[in-house]
Amino acid sequence: MQQKSKLFLQALKYSILHLGKCMQKQHLNHCNFADHYYSRIKLKKCHLTKCLQNKPKISELARNIPSRSFSCKDFLPIKQEKEKSLSENMDAFEKVRTKLETQPQEEYEIINAEIKHGGFVYYQEGCCLVRSKDEEADNDNYEVLFNLEELKLDQPFIDCIRVAPDEKYVAAKIRTEDSEASTCIIVKLSDQPVMEASFPNVSSFEWVKDEEEEDVLFYTFQRNLRCHDVYRATFGDNKRNERFYTEKDPSYFVFLYLTKDSRFLTINIMNKTTSEVWLIDGLSPWDPPVLIQKRIHGVLYYVEHRDDELYILTNVGEPTEFKLMRTAADTPAIMNWDLFFTMKRNTKVVDLDMFKDHCVLFLKHSNLLYVNVIGLADDSVRSLKLPPWACGFIMDTNSDPKNCPFQLCSPIRPPKYYTYKFAEGKLFEETGHEDPITKTSRVLRLEAKSKDGKLVPMTVFHKTDSEDLQKKPLLVHVYGAYGMDLKMNFRPERRVLVDDGWILAYCHVRGGGELGLQWHADGRLTKKLHGLADLEACIKTLHGQGFSQPSLTTLTAFSAGGVLVGALCNFNPDLLRAVTLEAPFLDVLNTMMDTTLPLTLEELEEWGNPSSDEKHKNYIKRYCPYQNIKPQHYPAIHITAYENDERVPLKGIVNYTEKLKEAVMEHAKGAGEGYQAPNIILDIQPGGNHVIEDSHKKITAQIKFLYEELGLDSTSVFENLKKYLKF
Repeated sequence: MQQKSKLFLQALKYSILHLGKCMQKQHLNHCNFADHYYSRIKLKKCHLTKCLQNKPKISELARNIPSRSFSCKDFLPIKQEKEKSLSENMDAFEKVRTKLETQPQEEYEIINAEIKHGGFVYYQEGCCLVRSKDEEADNDNYEVLFNLEELKLDQPFIDCIRVAPDEKYVAAKIRTEDSEASTCIIVKLSDQPVMEASFPNVSSFEWVKDEEEEDVLFYTFQRNLRCHDVYRATFGDNKRNERFYTEKDPSYFVFLYLTKDSRFLTINIMNKTTSEVWLIDGLSPWDPPVLIQKRIHGVLYYVEHRDDELYILTNVGEPTEFKLMRTAADTPAIMNWDLFFTMKRNTKVVDLDMFKDHCVLFLKHSNLLYVNVIGLADDSVRSLKLPPWACGFIMDTNSDPKNCPFQLCSPIRPPKYYTYKFAEGKLFEETGHEDPITKTSRVLRLEAKSKDGKLVPMTVFHKTDSEDLQKKPLLVHVYGAYGMDLKMNFRPERRVLVDDGWILAYCHVRGGGELGLQWHADGRLTKKLHGLADLEACIKTLHGQGFSQPSLTTLTAFSAGGVLVGALCNFNPDLLRAVTLEAPFLDVLNTMMDTTLPLTLEELEEWGNPSSDEKHKNYIKRYCPYQNIKPQHYPAIHITAYENDERVPLKGIVNYTEKLKEAVMEHAKGAGEGYQAPNIILDIQPGGNHVIEDSHKKITAQIKFLYEELGLDSTSVFENLKKYLKF
């Protein structure tokens, strides 16, 4: 059986991200309640250089897909003589960047796309699609199937791989970091592999085999960030390529998912609140698809299969959180769904994995991680509370029916492997070198009471031996949109900040998905101001409990998180000293009124329709960052934007920056002598991606900005970084 490169919910995570301004990129799962993609980092000696290394940049695939690691030792190193001459005249942050770029590449591994099929592992090695025998996968003995340089792209990487059932063909989606465009290549496997076809702008794709043993490829085509068409293609002597399905409603998108047992190909038609699924028989792909349940507004559902039964994760019924239901595959309609397992309130379903005799649910309950193992023979449930330091799952693809492997991570702790063994009924932890961060730092789970009395969870990190935390710098993170969790994957620069005495606080405000579907519903449309009130309450609570003070408090967000940050800067700027934003969404009103933009119609469920609904228009005006700029004191703000970003157009960010600078200058005129106007910096990066997470230039600029604005000595952060690199 072909090993899946994405699990049940992971399969659509990537696509739901393409619905919104949240990310290009995470990623990576079945729907918008799925977590933002986590960086896949496999441990060797350390991981720090992965984040800021120069090239090749494969941050997209590192976030989105289960994968293979490869050494970067083949990349051209910077000469040691050049390193020495440069370092003599650089400031501390330039030394940091140089140190990261010239760190011996053997000390870390970058994760790449990988899939196992038959006795082979298919993956990317250098600039080539290759395969090797499974037992030789860690050696250099591999067969080159295709050289990516033939596509004449700038630093291409493989985003996803699928192998045909009989291993006659392999399909791979190729991307570059500075663009969201993709190319799907089809390689015929033989003594001399050859590319037989290529398709542009493919989003999802899966193989099935028909009654005549012919390989059939289904794929979705993306145009202007919208994915509405499904195609069906065959190759060889009976070559064809035909459109199979077109979604008429522009607010929906289409994604393909092959059930783990490969029995059914599912066509998932969905927007942010509603879904509809059709089944294609994996044994008879030319038969008409079967509808499971016609779309019902507000009802989400996702389908897996085992032993002639469909397992359906859905929010239908009360409470309107996810529950697991099942029905016979030949009677799939909603009236036949039987309740199988109910989640507790305040629970977010991160993912689901199906095994021969077990179903494994990866959960976040009250902001803590759990794994529930359900025995399908006796309906038994074993709930495992995971270590309190863990903030995120990294799912592992797995074809072994006896074990369920996964990784846990946090913003300051690299991923650690765990395996649940069904026979023993126990969870096993990877042994080996213990990360010293476990002793040198603390993780706290706190709550803040929002204006309406709702308790908002926070996750706080700081050094164990820190004294007088009120005098320490604080970096607050927030997102609060699309029902997606705040990103809490491992980031080396965050660890360096904690080592240097910073406090990190992650505020899980309404609009995000940390406490389930209702948490999202309470922070969207005409409840967006809940997220702003939550953020303000979190920062005030942190200060009230002795964590830093306004003059040392900074705030960071990316994409749609910019809405709450920009609003807070307008309404309570005295809480903050400095802000960093990346590809921020700042002009909600004008964007949502411009239906010529590719994502406006798909965004209506999140922000509302100000063009036709006066209530929505007036409500957006109340919080929209661009609309509420006024002459007053603002915190210093550093904005990173991308030149060809299709999700958050550069024009809106430029307009916001210019208007903000005008307001700052007007305020400065009447502020009297000695008033120092805040720095407002717009850093425009080349490229067409929405966010480039691992750009060393961006990270260095942001950290340098924060240190300078807070008047901190940057020498110590470089020393901490050098110490970390030796770890």
